[in-house]
Amino acid sequence: MQPKKIKVLIVDDSVSMQKVLQEVIESDPSLEVVGVAKNAFEAKQMVNDLSPDVITLDVEMPKVSGLRFLEVLMKVKPTPVVMISTLTKANADTTLQALELGAVDYIAKPQINQEEMFQRYKKMVIKKIQMAASCNISTGINHQPLNTTQPSVAESFSSNRVLAIGASTGGTEAINYLLSRLPSANFALMIVQHMPAGFTSTFASRLDRTTEFTVVEAQGGELIRPGVAYLAPGDFHMKVISSNDQLYTDVYKAEKVSGHRPSVDVLFKSVADEIGRYAFATLLTGMGKDGARGLKRIKNAGGFTVVQDESSCVVYGMPRAAVELDAANVITPLNNIKETFVEKLR
Repeated sequence: MQPKKIKVLIVDDSVSMQKVLQEVIESDPSLEVVGVAKNAFEAKQMVNDLSPDVITLDVEMPKVSGLRFLEVLMKVKPTPVVMISTLTKANADTTLQALELGAVDYIAKPQINQEEMFQRYKKMVIKKIQMAASCNISTGINHQPLNTTQPSVAESFSSNRVLAIGASTGGTEAINYLLSRLPSANFALMIVQHMPAGFTSTFASRLDRTTEFTVVEAQGGELIRPGVAYLAPGDFHMKVISSNDQLYTDVYKAEKVSGHRPSVDVLFKSVADEIGRYAFATLLTGMGKDGARGLKRIKNAGGFTVVQDESSCVVYGMPRAAVELDAANVITPLNNIKETFVEKLR
């Protein structure tokens, strides 16, 4: 008996994009396109009639926007959604809003002029749809009560007390959730979230608005200070370097590590080497294995490591890899990570 295929509904007003996505999706035997809708009204009917496992949804649609359709969908019939977005600053903000509303991931509209590029695009789309079909869309991140009190828990801040955070799929909301609860007076943050160039500056601005931290897209050479969160820029690695007993950011272009640039492993390994036993680190929801080896290195150096548990992850890939390497001091739900670090500070 053959395994059941993943049913995909394409929602896009562009006929050319519909054709590209249909060709890509149906090139994999584990996937099938069960419907193509050109607007939200058609999509609504097809969702009811076809019960797709995954929906690809255009960010920009006429009459009823992709965001409005997504908002209603997640309330009425929650379904894994992968947004289709042009990589522009305006669409970066819309895509982040979509992730906040419950979309699990996003795919860039292809700019393909070579066969090799198209083959890479196909692999990426297929992988993300397969991942979406198995992800946990009921983690309830946006329904957790926000604790607005952020007591300082340390008499003094050591510049060596840095919290490094790594995440991928599902990570934008997990990071926002965590930063909204951490006492900013006690932590300097270094963050790697798998994102393309152009999206990270928008994400940093959003976090800066919604949390008590001053959040910046790292430029390199910044003195690492408490109350500031440094986000790795898309398509660049970020690491910690030390000079004259001070810690600084370093941002640079190099080969991908663990399949990514920025890579969580790059950040975590530098934290292990430069900060060691004073380091804090957490690996959050995400697809793949990036960050697992780096987290193990931090733990071996005497640092304190926390991994998000399976029940609260959108995708339990990177955390699972860390658990399998015995890289975690603590494995806990997202809503308990803040208390775990605060208790360790005490």
